[in-house]
Amino acid sequence: MSKNYYDNDIEILDWGEDEDETQVVNSLEYQNYKKRKKKREKIDFKKELKSWIIVFLIAIVVAFCIDMFLIVNANVPSCSMENTIMAHTRMVGWRWSYSFGNEPSRGDIIIFKFPDDETKNYVKRVIGLPGEKVKIEDGIVYINDKPLKEDYAVFKDKNGNTVKRDDSGDFLEMEVPKNSYFVLGDNRNDSEDSRYWTTTNFVPEKNILGKAIFTYWYNGIEFKSLS
Repeated sequence: MSKNYYDNDIEILDWGEDEDETQVVNSLEYQNYKKRKKKREKIDFKKELKSWIIVFLIAIVVAFCIDMFLIVNANVPSCSMENTIMAHTRMVGWRWSYSFGNEPSRGDIIIFKFPDDETKNYVKRVIGLPGEKVKIEDGIVYINDKPLKEDYAVFKDKNGNTVKRDDSGDFLEMEVPKNSYFVLGDNRNDSEDSRYWTTTNFVPEKNILGKAIFTYWYNGIEFKSLS
C-alpha cells in the first residue's frame, strides 16, 4: 500500500515493502520534513511571544501616560470625607478639570499636594474661594458673614457615631489669598484640613492635581460619581 507525505509542493510516495530503496529515501525525506516543520513551529512560537511582549510594553507605556497626564489615582485611607467618600475608597480625578481658564468652584472635591508635606496627596472639598472671607463659629461655616448651607457635612466621633455640631473646629475669620482655596473634609470632627495646617491654611492653586470624578472601590467593587 502506498503512503503519501507532503513537503511544500513535493509529494513523497511510499510504494510498499517491495521498494526498499524508495522506502529508505522516503523515510529520510519524511524525517527531514518533520524536522523542518518542527523548526518552523519553534520560530512561530518565538514570533508569537515577541508580539505579546510588544503589546504588554505598549500597554504599560499607555497606562503610565494616562496616569501622568490625564487622570489622578488616589486613595482615601481615613474617614475625613464621610459620608460622601467612605474610608479606604479609591477614586479617579481628572487632571484637566482646571485647565484652559477653568477654576475650582465651591463644593468641588479636589485632589492636591498637602501643603505641609507635598509628598502626600489629600482629598478635600473646596469651601472658600480667592478673595472671600471665611470663618467657622459653633461648627457653622460663614462665607463673607453669610452661613453656608452644607448638606454634605457630618459630625462623627472617633468611633463613627454621629454627634451634635460643636465648636471644636471653629476657625477665626481669614481672607482666602489670591490663587488659593480654603478646604474642609465633609466629616468635620475627623478631618485634617485648612483649619489645622501649619505651613498655610490654604491650598495654593499650583498644588491642585485634579478634580475628583468618581470612586471605584469601597467594600467591594462599586462605582460612584462625584460630579
